[in-house]
Amino acid sequence: MSIEVYLNFNGNCREAAQFYAKVFDTELQEMMTFGQTPPSPEFPMPEEAKDLIMHTRLTIQGSNVMFSDVFPGMPFTVGNNVSLTVQSKDPEVLSSAFNQLKDGGEVQMELQETFWSKKYGSLTDKFGIVWQFNLNEEDC
Repeated sequence: MSIEVYLNFNGNCREAAQFYAKVFDTELQEMMTFGQTPPSPEFPMPEEAKDLIMHTRLTIQGSNVMFSDVFPGMPFTVGNNVSLTVQSKDPEVLSSAFNQLKDGGEVQMELQETFWSKKYGSLTDKFGIVWQFNLNEEDC
């Protein structure tokens, strides 16, 4: 299991990721836009979201740092745009940590299958720390 940093931006994720890649002399990973995600009839994609970055990452001094734009209409506060991501190849460990941290906190997304992971969820714990949980099948 590892803990990684996740940074959110308000429409300028592409610029920020390119800047940090240059500063830290590292390769920018593939950028996935919201428009590249599988379509969902329940959630039509607004035009202004299509070119925003849903996910990219850099390896900075051996650590993964992930980046995303916030989806239009979602809250964004400079200074509170950092979350910690628990990456694990063990679904039971992931579920245990999620269930303990949600006690007294607020769940944004219950652990569930997504198009990128068999198990993903997010919550804010009782201390105000935002956590994301991702079953990392690449390590399985």
